[in-house]
Amino acid sequence: MIVTVFRHGQAGDGTPERARELTGTGEDDVGFGAHRLHEACDDRQLPAPDLILHSPWVRTTQTAEILAGAFTHADVQSSTALQPGSNTSHVDAALDDLQVNGPTPQHALLVSHQPLVSMLVDHYTGQPGSVPGLSPGGLAALELEAAGAGCARTLFWALPPEYEVGL
Repeated sequence: MIVTVFRHGQAGDGTPERARELTGTGEDDVGFGAHRLHEACDDRQLPAPDLILHSPWVRTTQTAEILAGAFTHADVQSSTALQPGSNTSHVDAALDDLQVNGPTPQHALLVSHQPLVSMLVDHYTGQPGSVPGLSPGGLAALELEAAGAGCARTLFWALPPEYEVGL
């Protein structure tokens, strides 16, 4: 399964924390990032995301909605495993649940927050720091053999504003 870890776009200030919304720049970055992700998948002959899982917080929900506009065949679902305070074992369990209760997605797009997004990349690759920390709107695509430590290889990563694809 391909898993792309995507950090929500830039959010404005506000309280409560869970209600912060994307800024105009955040919306633009996510839209451009979705376009670049689509191109990178096409260039590498990878399947487009068919599942978008996101934290239930406002900025990740808005990010997922923008991504869904680029990947119109993707199912979009909220997952508490991706909200702040979660850890890699919560996400592992959510991905395992997808595989058990199928159908297993070919390409899952996980939209979450720092520090979880970078922790996930480090956890799945087993190589901390091999991908730069994901800034708002940043992404890392991984080929995942299983939902566990060291079970993935990095396919590519990209960060705004240019989204020049690394690897």
